[in-house]
Amino acid sequence: MRTASLIEALVADRAARGRPLARGLVGALVAGAAVSLALFLVEFGVRADIAEAFVTWRFEVKLAMVFLALALAYSLCVSLSRPVMSGRAAWRLAPLAALAVAAVAIELAMLPAAAWVARLVGSNAVVCLTTIPILAIAPLAAVLWFLRRGAPASPALAGAAAGLLAATAGASLYAFHCFDDSPLFVVTWYVLAALPVIALGAILGRRLLRW
Repeated sequence: MRTASLIEALVADRAARGRPLARGLVGALVAGAAVSLALFLVEFGVRADIAEAFVTWRFEVKLAMVFLALALAYSLCVSLSRPVMSGRAAWRLAPLAALAVAAVAIELAMLPAAAWVARLVGSNAVVCLTTIPILAIAPLAAVLWFLRRGAPASPALAGAAAGLLAATAGASLYAFHCFDDSPLFVVTWYVLAALPVIALGAILGRRLLRW
């Protein structure tokens, strides 16, 4: 079968397979996240002041950002796992960018300029940079394994999206351990921690998701 004919057949079958693909991706993510959750509970654990943290706006915004990132990364991963890729797929992350900008703007307005650097650096930057990728390993493996059933237009981009999804899953767990709740810290260090996972996903996706 010629490549053009194969693509046309896959596109025609997309509607029928869209929902199973989306549900299967959820299952793969949950399976990988379960492994990471066990590791998280054994090695890291929930912060001691979690009850007090829940009544602070910074912690609530941190959770809103990581869970919104998780939802949007899932949507992006589903979109990029199909044989026809939308040119505006990256725009799915726009709500996250808007929330991050708003949260940072509020933080800068509330704090004196002298405190900005301290809030940005925080106390757990190194832990953040290492823990999020560690917690993302199992979700990344599970998601990439499942995406081999698909036919992504760009295996590298689909792998990168898988890396983003895995990183946000890891960040969602780490957020309950991290004592640094400032939007300045979250936007800076959580993003930096996600980058190597995204890069690894792109590299592996290029090899594993080819069709």
